[in-house]
This record gives sequence, C-alpha cells and structure tokens, in this order.
Amino acid sequence: MAFEPPPPRSALTLRIVLSAFGVVLFAAAVVLSVAYDLPAGWVITFGALGVVALVDLVVVAWRKRSEK
Repeated sequence: MAFEPPPPRSALTLRIVLSAFGVVLFAAAVVLSVAYDLPAGWVITFGALGVVALVDLVVVAWRKRSEK
C-alpha cells in the first residue's frame, strides 16, 4: 500500500477573513482621517486600499463559492 497524502486544502477562508478585516480597518481609517482633518492624500490612500480589500473579498468569496 502506497501512502497518498490528503488533497491540499484551500486557504480561501483565511483570505476572506483577512480581506474583511482590511475592509473594516480601512473604512475606520477613512472615517478617522476625515474626523481628525488629515490631508486628503491620506484619505484617498486609505479609501483606495479599502476598495482593493473589498474587491479581493468579493473575488475570493466568488472563488470559494464556485469551488464546491
């Protein structure tokens, strides 16, 4: 009998958790940046990173759903 390793498991759930954390983190950063009157460059940067995290969250969730 030959030993066969189990099939690799997907890390998509971890990526979903990390992306959701990024969305929440950067949304809070945008709100706090506006509240503390930081320069517009910071607000735009935090907003852009939040959008990237949101897009990643949507893509990974779509991939996880179509995986089954």
